[in-house]
Amino acid sequence: MIRLDAATVLLQWAVGGLLFLWVTTRRREVGIGYGWLLRSVYGVMALGAFGVGAWVDPVPVREASALAVAAAAAVALTVSVVRRRAGVAGERERIERRSARVAAMTGIDRRSDGPDPDAPEFPPGLDLIAPVVGIPGLVAAGIAAGDPALLSVVRVLVGAAFLGSISDGMLLGHWYLVQPGLARGPLLEMVRWTAIIWPFEVVALLWPTGMVSVLDGSIDDGYGGTLGWFWVACAVATIGLVFVTRAALRERYYSAVMAATGLLYLAILTAFGTDLVARAVLAS
Repeated sequence: MIRLDAATVLLQWAVGGLLFLWVTTRRREVGIGYGWLLRSVYGVMALGAFGVGAWVDPVPVREASALAVAAAAAVALTVSVVRRRAGVAGERERIERRSARVAAMTGIDRRSDGPDPDAPEFPPGLDLIAPVVGIPGLVAAGIAAGDPALLSVVRVLVGAAFLGSISDGMLLGHWYLVQPGLARGPLLEMVRWTAIIWPFEVVALLWPTGMVSVLDGSIDDGYGGTLGWFWVACAVATIGLVFVTRAALRERYYSAVMAATGLLYLAILTAFGTDLVARAVLAS
């Protein structure tokens, strides 16, 4: 049975979030401010993982990995700030198309004050370094969490991807308020990845000794089985909300994006219930 460890959860969240940040930044569509936000947030989480782990229950490889994740996120953030004049390729193209439409309608061709196409652009591959250096720490945390080690490691790694995809989906939905002309492709990709990862998350948590043992009464959750069924409700609600979010994004109106973001707000709560409730019950 695995133990619920705050340092491991923070490192999972940071690594998963930074992994799916790369999934988004590699598209070269979302404005550079989105990367600044996520690198800052997840970098602080990685530092928090180091601090909590070193203070409460040290796992040296995990703590070293957490510091490496924070450092890699800081380097990527610094490079992005230094190269901010370039913007991103997709944003430059959108501004150029808009300027061309205005020129066609008015006959006035004004030079854009937007991103500089001649400036060096942020290389998206830098965002992949942080999650890669975080993997050894997650593996070490899984091994330290308890037997069977392989199952613990799988749960930690899959949980990182699950928490990262749903968190980035919710944050990206809000970014559409900052960048209203953004296409829906990046958000649809986050929703799709969450749907893909969900069955792996559920199977990993059900696998014996897992939530099946709680549901059949072999493990007492301390509440007469209530937490087991609460976990089932969270798991079902999460995938249900993901599909409803996908359906909302099929609507043409911009308000559909805001509706999808609200649904992802709910989905992030049920997703964390799916992961953390199971791990807390199995650790008891």
